[in-house]
Amino acid sequence: MSLAVMAPKCLVCDTEFEVQEDWEKGEITECTACGQEHEVVEKSDSAVRLDLAPEVEEDWGE
Repeated sequence: MSLAVMAPKCLVCDTEFEVQEDWEKGEITECTACGQEHEVVEKSDSAVRLDLAPEVEEDWGE
């Protein structure tokens, strides 16, 4: 008997993500419905937890 991984939902439009086996903590993924980027903050055999991806900021030190 295999356990299904609980699919996370987009934090903006509530669309379910299709969980990818190769996702790793810190990886950025995009919602197919609204385009919002999410970061994988936790992944286990039974659950994946996403948070909104941090905004990319301009580097003024260059």
